[in-house]
Amino acid sequence: MAARFARTYGAGPLHLLTALASFAIAGYAVVEIRELGAPGSVAVWFIGALVAHDLVLLPLYSLVERSAARLTRVNAVQAKPGAPAPPGILLINHLRVPAMLSGLLFLLFFPAILQRNDGYIGASGLAADVYLGRWLALTAALFVLSGLLYAIRRGRSAAAYPEP
Repeated sequence: MAARFARTYGAGPLHLLTALASFAIAGYAVVEIRELGAPGSVAVWFIGALVAHDLVLLPLYSLVERSAARLTRVNAVQAKPGAPAPPGILLINHLRVPAMLSGLLFLLFFPAILQRNDGYIGASGLAADVYLGRWLALTAALFVLSGLLYAIRRGRSAAAYPEP
């Protein structure tokens, strides 16, 4: 039954349920935006975000990604003939994840980080000048943890696949 469904639909039943749930959430968002009375301004913001991402940000972070991948290319540990190949442990992945998390945090909290947060002071009880330092400390911690994880993974890979 599941194989027939997959042949007919093109994917498993879980994919269909996920797609239907996504459409339901999107429909709910459209209804809520419409009730706010300003669907035009949301549409303009959404189109502006699409254009800014596709024409500016995508080429920019693609260029950074390629440059970083070239700079961080590390030779894989060579396995003995006939032995299984060692797993690829790329430094770029250990730079990409903390950079993405740090960027996401910046996007979420940039008014506070850039001290454009008059309304936040009353809501949080924190002074306006603490956010930048905390974001930088969190970013540094993310990169340090990622670097430690990279060192551990490279050490384990070298131990499991010693050089001949």
